[in-house]
Amino acid sequence: MRCVIARFPFDLTKIEVEQSMSGITPEPATGLCVTIDRRVYPVMQVGEVITRQNRRDFTSVEMHRALTRLGFTCHDARPLTPDRAARADERALGW
Repeated sequence: MRCVIARFPFDLTKIEVEQSMSGITPEPATGLCVTIDRRVYPVMQVGEVITRQNRRDFTSVEMHRALTRLGFTCHDARPLTPDRAARADERALGW
């Protein structure tokens, strides 16, 4: 499928994106994210890998639109939950 990202046309397929991201370790999820092979990646990281462009050249909305059209599930990052030790300290302090 043809996608325009940062004013450049790309012919992308879902399989090519999955193969490109197969050996990449996901960065911490912030903002818009996409699930690829049960891994959650920031859409900007995926865009940088598949377009080989600097992240400043495109927006997360462009990548969200392209990845959704390819059939991927895009969503907001999951909120970080504090670990149990931090919650135990809060109860001890009366918060």
